[in-house]
Amino acid sequence: MRKWAIPSACLLLLVAGALAASLPMPWAAAQAPKVWRVQSSWPPASPPHLSFLELAKKIEEMSGGRLKLQVLPAGAVVPAFEILDAIHRRVLDGGHGVPAYWIGKHEASSLFGTSPGFGMDSWDNLAWMYYGGGLELYHELLQKELKMNVVSFPTSPLPSQAFGWFRKDPLKSAAELKGLKYRTVGLAADLFKELGAALTILPIGDVIPALERGVLDAAEVCCPSVDKTLGFHVVLKTYMVKSLHQPAEFLELIVSKSRWDELSPDLKAIVKYAAMAEAADFYMRDLKMNMQDLDDLVARGVKVTETPPEILKAQLEAWDRVLERKAKQGPFFAKVIESQRQWAKQAVPYRLLFSTPREIQFEHYWKKRS
Repeated sequence: MRKWAIPSACLLLLVAGALAASLPMPWAAAQAPKVWRVQSSWPPASPPHLSFLELAKKIEEMSGGRLKLQVLPAGAVVPAFEILDAIHRRVLDGGHGVPAYWIGKHEASSLFGTSPGFGMDSWDNLAWMYYGGGLELYHELLQKELKMNVVSFPTSPLPSQAFGWFRKDPLKSAAELKGLKYRTVGLAADLFKELGAALTILPIGDVIPALERGVLDAAEVCCPSVDKTLGFHVVLKTYMVKSLHQPAEFLELIVSKSRWDELSPDLKAIVKYAAMAEAADFYMRDLKMNMQDLDDLVARGVKVTETPPEILKAQLEAWDRVLERKAKQGPFFAKVIESQRQWAKQAVPYRLLFSTPREIQFEHYWKKRS
């Protein structure tokens, strides 16, 4: 039998090929990035929407491009109040909103953002969410009470929200709220109903058109930057600040639990910590924007006035009645309230004890120079 000779160069190629076949190739190992199709609840230029874009950017950068969020504008797929259902049904992979937007499904949802806060601000509230049992309760609400296949990541703390924009002169007493056609969302709507106002609940993109048509006498959305972006100052000139209807709200990223379960442990950690990082980043950006935009609003002829203490006290008393009534109607609502109260019972006295009053510093540094 004839023996076939294999040239040494060919032999080397065969061996090299066999070895190469046994090793993972770089282009084979590099998987295509995961892309989540997510929708915003906010108008494109508004600070909450910009926060969503920044969060998406952080997740992509921290993951080295392995996880990307394709951010769709508000209303691209579903209206703002329907985002939760769309995520559950896998129409969307995720979305960005506030817990109060799900109040139509369960009133307790609003407690996680638009409760009275019991003296807390949004940072205290976020601390309760992450370290005081709030997030566990929120997931119990979403996943067990509502049967929604979703996961939430609290982020971006909002400042204590303004009382709002008014068509007429600033209010001097709570009695002037009676019959006032007013816009807010969440449990704050129950608060103002308790005070006699006529409530309309709208997504923020619909508020200015409602004011222009005369459907509303007054409305609140958030704070100087958001309100300026929406164009409140074009329609109304009376801006009342300080209120207790939404003192501790935050934004949230909601994700399909099916999509979440597909992630590796490191990508899960990236999403979680990107949301927390954006909370701090948003606060710093938002402070700069709000203080600059407030000056701009004043320069454009907006009259800024502080809400009288009599109205603030009336709000607190109305909150007591609303919460007592609703806690009797639902055990889960009562459980969330109790958890918040216990956290605030420690957090608020601590903050008061260790926080130096800013008024003293303001009087020393700035008022005497103005």
